[in-house]
Amino acid sequence: MAERKNYPLRLDPEVYEALRRWAEDELRSVNAQIELLLRNALREAGRGPRAKREEGE
Repeated sequence: MAERKNYPLRLDPEVYEALRRWAEDELRSVNAQIELLLRNALREAGRGPRAKREEGE
């Protein structure tokens, strides 16, 4: 598995609680939910990380 970058994140308690409930509904951890949301936002903005196959080209 690729190395993971740690990053402390401060959230408003109400935002955290909303994320926690959403993650629970999706059977994910809060961390996994945040990463999914960030990846989706990056992809939609055309700024997502390149796919592994693209790096080899």
